[in-house]
Parts: sequence; C-alpha cells; structure tokens
Amino acid sequence: MDIATNTARLEEASDTLGADQRAAPRFTLLIRAAKLVSAQGEFVCVIRDVSETGVSVRLFHALPSCKDYALHMPAGATYEVSCVWQRENEAGFTFAHSVQVGQLVNEASDYPKRGLRLGLCFPVLVHTLSGSFDAVVENLSQQGARITCDQLLAIDQNVRIAAPGLSGKTGEVRAKVRWRRERQYGVVFDDTFTLGEFARLAAQLQAPALLGE
Repeated sequence: MDIATNTARLEEASDTLGADQRAAPRFTLLIRAAKLVSAQGEFVCVIRDVSETGVSVRLFHALPSCKDYALHMPAGATYEVSCVWQRENEAGFTFAHSVQVGQLVNEASDYPKRGLRLGLCFPVLVHTLSGSFDAVVENLSQQGARITCDQLLAIDQNVRIAAPGLSGKTGEVRAKVRWRRERQYGVVFDDTFTLGEFARLAAQLQAPALLGE
C-alpha cells in the first residue's frame, strides 16, 4: 500500500514558496522518495508537500549549488524545477510549468512502479570464489545495481562488490547475480541500503563536499 498517497491531504498553502503561491491548494505527502537531477549529478530527496506551483523536499545533505533541477519520480515522470529557498537539509522549488497535483501524487503511469534508481557510474572490484576482477557500476538502487565487466558470471552466483565508501567502513556489499545480458549483469544486495544511506552514498560518489564534515 502506498503510504504517501493514502496520507495525502488537502490543506492551506504555507508561505514557504512565496506569497504568489498562497492561494494554490497544497497536498502534504509523507515519505515520497524522488531524485533531484542537476549539473552536479543525481541526488535523493523526500517530497514533503506539493502544490500546482511548487514543491518542498527534505535532503540528507546540503543542496548542490545550482538553481535549475529536474525532479524525477520513481515511476518515470519528470518535472523541471527551480530552487527558491533552502535551510539546512530542506529546500523549496517552483515548477517551470503548472502540474496536475493528483497525477504527481499518484504517479500515474502505464508502467509498474519501481524503486528509486540513480544513474551513477563508478569502478568497483568484484570478488568471487575463483578470484577478483574489475567492473563498473552503471546504475544503483537501494536494492541492487547493474554492473558491466568482461568476466563471465553465472545466474544466482554470489559475489562481493567493493568500492571506497560503498557500505560503511567495510567498503563492500554482498550480492547475487539475477540476470545477464552480454557484458551487463543485474545484481541484488543481500542487505539493502536505507534511504538515508543510499542518499549519502550518492552524494559521496558525486559531490562529497555536500556531506560537510
């Protein structure tokens, strides 16, 4: 059951996105993960509330120093937005074009919903029982990744994927191969990332200065 959709409620517009937006109906959304795409990369956020004219989000680190972003929903919808305010790990954006709030809330799509996936590309070392070899992660989610390598891996084979900061101090995650297509493999992690861990990992890989100290 979609907690965010079922807990959405119509309320008075706050003043966080400016006086010109106070008349716009506002929905409050709880725990709706999305991603902000900017010139500095792709970053995880949680939508807090949205109206026809703007949206506010919570992040897990500082906001990249850009003005224009694209807000990507897990089901595939994309919205052009511009930052109008920020404080600590929260920020408010205006939409470049008016949006249908109900569609955004329900993520209306002809395709099944899937977890948030980031188009991150970084080198890793893959360990198997027969040895270790270099590979490249091409995209990443909380539950798994797509990797490319020249080594032949078997479906359901257990592997360990290592990279600095990939999973705390150990720097590696255990995973299992789920699919293969030429040199590409889809793997699922034995232990999934929490949303906060996933968000901070994305920042560390793309713009570590956003994490501060």
